[in-house]
Amino acid sequence: MQIKIINKSNHDLPHYETIASAGMDLRAKISEAITLKPLGRTIVKTGLFIELPIGYEAQVRPRSGLAAKKGVTVLNAPGTIDADYRGEIGVILVNISNEDFIIENGERIAQLVIAKHERAEWISAETLSETTRGEGGFGSTGVK
Repeated sequence: MQIKIINKSNHDLPHYETIASAGMDLRAKISEAITLKPLGRTIVKTGLFIELPIGYEAQVRPRSGLAAKKGVTVLNAPGTIDADYRGEIGVILVNISNEDFIIENGERIAQLVIAKHERAEWISAETLSETTRGEGGFGSTGVK
């Protein structure tokens, strides 16, 4: 699949690191470092603008290493970029650690996954089919 992209950063285009990678890293395009305080959040711009085909979305997801090692994640994970959005891709980062996190220009801050999606059509109903689970949710199937 080919996707139109405008890159207003000085960084390489996002790319797959391995043949089996689902996501491509997004890099910060900032003029000066950002200090993200504990429990702080900020929108970090990337300098990227894309044109997705209808029927696809781009999902902005956390980088697992950043989350595990630094406690920094994408607040609305996964963030959705719709096919009709033409603005700059921004990443909402949150610091859930107890230490400041410094974001530098060019730092890999999130990953982008391109995904096909379906459009649903609601059909009004009086009842739903029965299942073994039924209305059980929020841990109703146990923890072990």
